[in-house]
Amino acid sequence: QVRLVETGGGLVQPGDSLTLSCAASGLLFSAAVMGWFRQAPGKEREFVAAVGLTGDTTYYSDSIKGRFTSTRDNAKRTVSLRVNNLNPADTATYYCAAVYSARTSRASSSYKYWGQGTQVTVSS
Repeated sequence: QVRLVETGGGLVQPGDSLTLSCAASGLLFSAAVMGWFRQAPGKEREFVAAVGLTGDTTYYSDSIKGRFTSTRDNAKRTVSLRVNNLNPADTATYYCAAVYSARTSRASSSYKYWGQGTQVTVSS
């Protein structure tokens, strides 16, 4: 059974940084593209980042490009999302997702496995 568990969320002030982590189990991690998505209250889930199989290929949403960085550690079966210079618009539940594929995708429908999410709240 595949399980993805996100950690690292919390309540932060504008301008702060966080590192979100996602630990995978039951997954052949090195064969899975990993994605990050977020969903704010009352809004649809949106793409944040995707990381290819080796971590050499990454894609980011234009809305967060330059502030967020995602990396993966295949040996530890984890993927991380470093989020810098947070602002209230970044308030959302952040999800990691996985799919067995050789190609990254920005579409949530492409991902088969999902975590429960971790809440990030940015407020002064």
